[in-house]
Amino acid sequence: MSNHPQHTTAPFARWLWLVRRNVRVRWAFALVVACFSLLLLSPVSSAQADAGRFDGRVIFMRHALAPGFGDPDNFDIKDCSTQRNLDETGRQQARAIGKRLRESGIKFGAIYSSYWCRCLETAQLLGLGPVRPFSGLNSFFQSYAPRQETLAKLKDEIASLPKDGKPILMVTHFVTISAITGLGVNSGEMAMLDLETGNSRAISLAAFGGVTN
Repeated sequence: MSNHPQHTTAPFARWLWLVRRNVRVRWAFALVVACFSLLLLSPVSSAQADAGRFDGRVIFMRHALAPGFGDPDNFDIKDCSTQRNLDETGRQQARAIGKRLRESGIKFGAIYSSYWCRCLETAQLLGLGPVRPFSGLNSFFQSYAPRQETLAKLKDEIASLPKDGKPILMVTHFVTISAITGLGVNSGEMAMLDLETGNSRAISLAAFGGVTN
């Protein structure tokens, strides 16, 4: 019996093995290059990547959870007992938000608050630094503060802020945030205004991961 078929088959099998091996090597190399490229392009939490990315922004935060709706008829801005205030859940929420922001490393240029007790308490419980009460952040929902005058003060203050300065945190009310940004936020949630472009967007706590500025 002739062995000719075996002699012709062996070189072909070796050639096929070499081709497959070459393909596998090329695919492996391509995969390594692709993974390396993704690492280069993906956002990382290094100081270099995150440094200053909130500069020139105002972050509006609605006060933490305060059960109820509006304020009592006997509202007195100087008397917290006449106002709708944070409950213990709201206080825990404010502390938790502050803890997350501190851990992120973000440094605010200033922290403002409405004169309302629920806003002041929220801002203080955040534990991020001194709090400046500012009437431009007051609530005009029930006309306890004049809408036009309040918003004019706020807009003037915003216009005075450096467009490349550290981020500013303003703790305020739903109506105030909505009037400036056009966005609606729940208790403890935030909206961010870009001082350069005037654009606003909602922002979650997840956005603050690994910030250094």
